[in-house]
Amino acid sequence: MGKKVKSIPVNPFAAALDPGVVVGKISSGSLLSYQAAHKPHRHDGHFFLLVEKGTAHIEIDLEKYHIKASHVLYVHPNQVHRVVKSGKTDLYLLGITNENLTSQNLELLEQIVPAQPLSLTKNIFSIVSQAIWLCINIFERKQDKLYPSLLKGACNTLVALIISQYLEQSASAGKLSRFDTITKAFKLLLERDFAGVKRPSDYATALNISTPYLNECVRNATGFPVSYHIQQRVILEAKRLICHSGKSVKEIATELGYNDYAYFSRFFTKVTGMTAIAFRKKNLE
Repeated sequence: MGKKVKSIPVNPFAAALDPGVVVGKISSGSLLSYQAAHKPHRHDGHFFLLVEKGTAHIEIDLEKYHIKASHVLYVHPNQVHRVVKSGKTDLYLLGITNENLTSQNLELLEQIVPAQPLSLTKNIFSIVSQAIWLCINIFERKQDKLYPSLLKGACNTLVALIISQYLEQSASAGKLSRFDTITKAFKLLLERDFAGVKRPSDYATALNISTPYLNECVRNATGFPVSYHIQQRVILEAKRLICHSGKSVKEIATELGYNDYAYFSRFFTKVTGMTAIAFRKKNLE
């Protein structure tokens, strides 16, 4: 029996000649042959999927999605995902690392995660398809003297097009209120620090506001207090590690900032309604 993998696998986009960017069109046949795609994994960058024909069946953070034609999907580097099955599907994909994205695109991507599959109108789908074909054509022209900057520029245009559709079809399209602005800043901090920072007061201090005001802003913007979001972010990471790594629950507790294993176990059970061991068994059946 092979050695059990401790960490969640990270599949890199980087290739020897194309560091940090991969773009192309894939048929169901080629996707089926890529065995690593069917096992839970993360990528070392941001992943975009555009379905042209058929339906793509993908699992992201234990949730199954059926992505139909004319839909686009964004997957964040932190999200654990896998291909559930491959039917007769034609799709485009773009994988791109942080280093190849503009600072504006990086900031905006943090605003739309976790993203749901997004339906595109016929006109918008045509524009996005043209943009991705431009990326594909440039990707294959490695002999061009300005190849890296041309590829980066084209891919960032494509990413910006996709982001604009997510924002346009959400409440984020309008002008952000003070509540929304502070909540966005809090969520960025939370994504970075959730494993080490658990107290709402610490996030308030980092944002130079009072804890009651931070709670007021977050509750008005989301309907839930700061403590709820901290709990949910920790639990999400716990679920990922419990189901997709070989680490013990005690090791996971330590990784998430809980030296008291018994406390973490009670916390997980209270939030999810089952023990960590039962959750692992249920999702590995």
